[in-house]
Amino acid sequence: LAVSEDGTIYAGLGDHIEVYSPELKQAAVWKSFGEKSILSSLAVSGENVFAADAGSRVVLHYDRAGNLLNQIGRKDPQKNIAGFVIPSPYFDLAVAPDGLLRVVNPGRHRIEAYTFGGDLEITWGQFSSEIDGFCGCCNPVNFAMTADGSYITCEKGLTRIKIYDGQGNFAGVVAGPDAFGKHDSICGEKGADCNEGGLDVVVDASGKVFILDPYTGEIRVFTRKSGSN
Repeated sequence: LAVSEDGTIYAGLGDHIEVYSPELKQAAVWKSFGEKSILSSLAVSGENVFAADAGSRVVLHYDRAGNLLNQIGRKDPQKNIAGFVIPSPYFDLAVAPDGLLRVVNPGRHRIEAYTFGGDLEITWGQFSSEIDGFCGCCNPVNFAMTADGSYITCEKGLTRIKIYDGQGNFAGVVAGPDAFGKHDSICGEKGADCNEGGLDVVVDASGKVFILDPYTGEIRVFTRKSGSN
């Protein structure tokens, strides 16, 4: 889901976007990008709507009338764009306070910044099992941005939620694997692969972190400890 400033709701439903009024009345159904599409994240900024398509491995850039303006992130050596590597259907994006689009490239273990026109400006992140890196096949799975341009990232497999500053430097931990001990027993009971599960995250204006936990069916709320930086 993504909600514009005027309250219009954009919902990603598999391979297409549907638009609803603030009163929850359907206003439009946009054309599917294709049978391979798996829309995994949406963002709205002004008259721009961005959809992360994990199936097609590209970001779709629409106007608010549903017209496709361009595709962002396809492999293009001339523009120094390596392309998105998406081993599992986790592919997140957000528009940052600096006006650039931030997109996770999970198979490359990094976050990339693009102009709305599709030019790659910044990348950060590295593969590592150390606390400042991202490990596994494809992390981070989801992220959110704070008002000052910092990042809150979520990882699956080795479940951790971390904070990075606006330049991508590791700044601290919101919660580590010990905070998600229920996952092991739930996965064992259901015979599930916990590597397939991914937490989602949003941050409010005060910095409070809300985590959507698909395994426990809970929304977990984290606040900064008193006296911490």
